[in-house]
Amino acid sequence: MSVPAPATLPGPRAVALVARREFRVQVHKRSFWISNAIVLLVVVGGMVGYALFGGSGDDRPSVGVAGDPSLAAAVGTASQRLGVPVEVRPLASAAAGRDAVAAGDLDVALGPAPGAPAGAVAVVDSQVAAPLRTVLDTALADRATAAALAAAGVDPGLPGAAAASATLTVDALDPADPEAGQRTALSFVVLIVMFMQIVGFGVAVAMGVVEEKSSRVVELLLSTIRPLHLLWGKVIGIGAVGLLQLLLYGVAGIGAGLATGLLTVTGTALGVFAATLGWFVLGYAFFAVLYAAAGSLVSRQEDVNSTTGPLMMIMFALYGVAFWYLSSPDATAVTVLAWIPPFPAMLMPLKVADGSATAGQVAGTAALMLVAVAALAWAGARVYERSVLRIGATVPWREALSRS
Repeated sequence: MSVPAPATLPGPRAVALVARREFRVQVHKRSFWISNAIVLLVVVGGMVGYALFGGSGDDRPSVGVAGDPSLAAAVGTASQRLGVPVEVRPLASAAAGRDAVAAGDLDVALGPAPGAPAGAVAVVDSQVAAPLRTVLDTALADRATAAALAAAGVDPGLPGAAAASATLTVDALDPADPEAGQRTALSFVVLIVMFMQIVGFGVAVAMGVVEEKSSRVVELLLSTIRPLHLLWGKVIGIGAVGLLQLLLYGVAGIGAGLATGLLTVTGTALGVFAATLGWFVLGYAFFAVLYAAAGSLVSRQEDVNSTTGPLMMIMFALYGVAFWYLSSPDATAVTVLAWIPPFPAMLMPLKVADGSATAGQVAGTAALMLVAVAALAWAGARVYERSVLRIGATVPWREALSRS
């Protein structure tokens, strides 16, 4: 009497079951929540700390003025006209100003100059910074001019009113982006996060494959699930964890940035966040199938590095090209590489961050990445199918590919 072959689960159901199992295994680990809680605390705490102690301080020089109130008004007016922020404070006396400078409460104390009604004495700790010196000289000149006009019977406000219309209008051919600093910061963050997420969860796929292979669990699983379905279930389940983690980091980072005022390019930040999520999916899918195939070539976790080495070299190449883009975004080679998979996975989020990506570029490169992912999935699945049940010595890439 013949024994019937075990029933094989339908493809979609098998993939869903494996993906659900991989997702639960990952998120139920205490280390997963502890590590992510630490990262989130560092991200939010770092941004709050920088906003409180590093980025929100008042860097305006403080100037105390004793004596003639018109000098304080002249300093304030000159400060506004020259675009040099200055904090002006009234002083009870010149002696009080000298004491405030000695105590570090003032940068400059202005007082009357004996024998020079139009002049002033500036008390400082060591020297007056050049921009502040320009403001003070301009203020003294303005006050002297106003006094001379008043003595001549001319309205002191007349020259200012006449000069109000004498303004210079700048027509820049390539105007500076006021949000350039934040865009650059977003680009660096995206670059580092994308690299860590793709490598980290790609290695997790390889380790999971080796663990099942070395414990012979894979033999039991393949009695009811086809190798291709097991492969895709593992890739999708672990990738969902990576996407969830990336979502948590992004929400926490953008929320903290907006709450502290460090981030003001709301539309750009949300666009970069969405682009990062989308390109992580494509980049992870590109490499995860290859990492799964690499894991199927070995029977011990200690040997994973030997088969994943070529993939790490490719990832470091992507990382290097992305840094090249940040320093030379208009380089011809970088422009060409942005269309060659898998480089778009790292370059396109950066182009979205600096505002140079067009809808056509995003759609075109995404389509090319999908084609590349499909081709690699076919080849990687064949390697996985023919290697995952081979226990013992490491299967060379050349042999696995030739058998596929």
